[in-house]
Amino acid sequence: MNWSEEIQNWYLQHKRSLPWRNTTDAYTIWLSEVILQQTRVEQGMPYFYRFLEKYPTVTAFAGASEDEILKLWQGLGYYSRGRNMLFTARQISDNNNGIFPTAYEELIKLKGIGEYTAAAISSFAADEVKAVVDGNVYRVLARWFGAEEPINSPAGKKLFQVLADEVLDRKHPGRHNQAMMEFGAMLCRPKNPDCRICPVREACNAYQTNRINSLPVKLKTVKIRERYFNYFLISHQNQILLCKRSMNDIWANMYDLPLIETPVYTPTETLTFLPEFAAYFKQATIISASPIRKHILTHQRVFAHFIHLQVDPQEINMQPNWFFAELEELEKLALPKIIDQFLHDFFHLKQVQTELLF
Repeated sequence: MNWSEEIQNWYLQHKRSLPWRNTTDAYTIWLSEVILQQTRVEQGMPYFYRFLEKYPTVTAFAGASEDEILKLWQGLGYYSRGRNMLFTARQISDNNNGIFPTAYEELIKLKGIGEYTAAAISSFAADEVKAVVDGNVYRVLARWFGAEEPINSPAGKKLFQVLADEVLDRKHPGRHNQAMMEFGAMLCRPKNPDCRICPVREACNAYQTNRINSLPVKLKTVKIRERYFNYFLISHQNQILLCKRSMNDIWANMYDLPLIETPVYTPTETLTFLPEFAAYFKQATIISASPIRKHILTHQRVFAHFIHLQVDPQEINMQPNWFFAELEELEKLALPKIIDQFLHDFFHLKQVQTELLF
């Protein structure tokens, strides 16, 4: 059995019609690959179209501000991807005449492009003989070969790259890589793979040994950190008090509300007795407090508590990264999804309540 040929035949018959598969333009492929990292196709597709429409070339992308990129990225998560893309776009625009490279050895030097992305771009755009290994390919290879080495261990990463290189179709590397990834995404799925219609199941080690659900093996190394963010909503006339976040934490360089972080849940009344509260506000009255909202990140769980304060601006000890912004400006600022959703709900509800009074 020619394993690669069988999977490519399946791919040609069953592949999804995705826009980045109809081009060899390295910039477009790069855009799609980075957007789809840690992101489902269904979620990433609208972002891909929006970015490509607004920034049709890498030079156009390079001309954007960080705020513009992060605002367009809002809701997609892993915001460092957007910042790295902007850095890379500017580097290409300045040093490579706006021509996006297609060679693996050039791509791997760019910020935010690792072995997987460099192999994907080079093979899809220029048919370079480089085997792509992503989560879907790990799963397909682990089941096919019956490989029990953990995919997230150093030894496992080396092993699966060797296996991927071994099965790579050197005459059609781009199509082979696309087929492997699509096969893992659509048929050899993590849960409930459709082995009944699999064209290569008879030679699949996991299928023959009844280990489909136990492969691939992955080490459990992620430690989840729980954080409690007590946000303060302070508005004055048609303005709202915002905070620009630092580069040293989640949501780097984005905008949220002034907050006090506590190690555990802290009741609203107790917050007013904290030294930080007294340092920020000379005098403030609690108007209302929201239910806790949970936001799940890869290594963190954020529990956000929103407290609406009535406070005179003169009674606020403004911090270096705090500023008042017009409500209309919120549409232009990059906000973490949990902040954007809360403000949208809060001000919409406030508007509805006002309308009901008249």
